[in-house]
Amino acid sequence: MRNFYQGEILLINKPLGWTSFQAVNKLKHGLKKHDSLLIDGKHVHLKIGHAGTLDPLATGLLIVCTGKKTKEIQSFQDLKKEYTGTFFIGATTPCYDLEKPIDHTFPTEHITEQLIADTVKSFLGKQEQVPPLFSAVMVNGKRAYDIARDGGTAELKSRPIEIMEFEITRSELPELDFRIVCSKGTYIRSIARDLGLALNSGAHLTKLCRTKIGDFDVKDALEPIAFLQSV
Repeated sequence: MRNFYQGEILLINKPLGWTSFQAVNKLKHGLKKHDSLLIDGKHVHLKIGHAGTLDPLATGLLIVCTGKKTKEIQSFQDLKKEYTGTFFIGATTPCYDLEKPIDHTFPTEHITEQLIADTVKSFLGKQEQVPPLFSAVMVNGKRAYDIARDGGTAELKSRPIEIMEFEITRSELPELDFRIVCSKGTYIRSIARDLGLALNSGAHLTKLCRTKIGDFDVKDALEPIAFLQSV
């Protein structure tokens, strides 16, 4: 029997449109009267947290830790990640995904399969990446996305990342399906932005799924409601 008080590692498949916080909160409220939280006849507070936030428009693997396992969250955050998804080439949005409407369009007639292949190859390795303004990065004590949503702007500092694998799995312009393996702290939306620029065009992210965190696979994960029904 699971013991959420002593600590469990849960593999959760975050649904489209949910924030990571909503997924964790759903689990917290659903588990608050579980038998393993009954100590001396009283239900105790459930410690719970997740390793690595996903945007609302992304789906895929969340590692959720409970009880004493919450001490291991940082070790999971440090693991490499695998993502699959779709880039739309020839148009940009302010947030580099579908949360905001298209603001600019660009030519794509010059883009060949060879150009795509060469450009993707150039993204491999260690590098500096500037996070999106629509992100949870702290800027002078405020979240960058709060500044952006208030109509402001801010200069975000680049951060070291590494892209270990980057392959195009379907090329039907204006869409490119991809698989990326990368280090912690990598923003796939920023890769969309930078890929568009490197192709002398523009791009944004239209679909994203986190498929792996280290050796943990989304194939072994359950959506929050399905998980609660299983315990």
